[in-house]
Amino acid sequence: RLDGDLRAVLMEAPGRCVPYAVIEGVVRSVKETLSSQFVENCKGVVQRLTLQEHKMVWNRTTHLWNDYEKIIHQRTNTTPFDLVPLEDSTGVTVRVMKPLEAAELSLETVYEKFHPSVQSFTDVIGHYISGERPKGIQETEQMLKVGTALTGVGELVLDNTTIKLQPPKQGMPYYLSSMDFDSLLQKQESNTRFWKILTFMFGFATCAVLFFVLRKQYRYHRERQHLRQMQEEFRQAQERLMNTEGGETLKNACVICLSSTKSCVFLECGHVCSCHECYQALPEPKKCPICRQGITRVVPLYNS
Repeated sequence: RLDGDLRAVLMEAPGRCVPYAVIEGVVRSVKETLSSQFVENCKGVVQRLTLQEHKMVWNRTTHLWNDYEKIIHQRTNTTPFDLVPLEDSTGVTVRVMKPLEAAELSLETVYEKFHPSVQSFTDVIGHYISGERPKGIQETEQMLKVGTALTGVGELVLDNTTIKLQPPKQGMPYYLSSMDFDSLLQKQESNTRFWKILTFMFGFATCAVLFFVLRKQYRYHRERQHLRQMQEEFRQAQERLMNTEGGETLKNACVICLSSTKSCVFLECGHVCSCHECYQALPEPKKCPICRQGITRVVPLYNS
């Protein structure tokens, strides 16, 4: 609270500093105030003038006109100001330092005007060719008015006889908000909850992608292992036929199973390459394993 106890607390604090504190008060100018350029009798301590360009840009991917905004000029003026107690009672004042460094600086829009662009027929054709159609310039004035109730969150320091509110040295956020402390706290908790949910969703998506990648790699490894196993079995079958019956028997072996003797003549191609069991196992429509020509009939082969 902005009362006499605040000074006593700072006197007893290490280094006459409270690293992170919350205070609520009313804005009061120290010396002179800033006057609005457009509104009479409007006084403030922070003034921000903005010129923003609005135009339509043709998207060649979606083939649509999209709104585009760009700040072409912005100027911010400040003057020293204090936070004084909300009630008109005896209390202390707190000097606000570096207000533009606040993560949330509540400025009220006191003036806003849109100046549409004037275009001739030639300009319209040129804009369609270039893919950019200017809409106009928006002029805005924002101010932190004198008398605004403000909640400040930052580092409190007792410098000689002046109490100062400034950005924390530990890197924590610095706030100057027109909301009360409970509303500001709820807003930050809502933002934190949103980022937690977003982090969980991205984490889950990453785990799912990693699972599918590992599963695909596992299947690829299993297929390669099965292929090596089949190649090894084929090699062993060849060695077995060569060792037991000689090379002539290998020439007469079925090209599919490599164990039985060729016993079928495929017509009309005339190839002799399969045993009767392997012929029956061929998928429909049956085709010759050598030339892939359709088999119209099969003639038994008799070796005399």
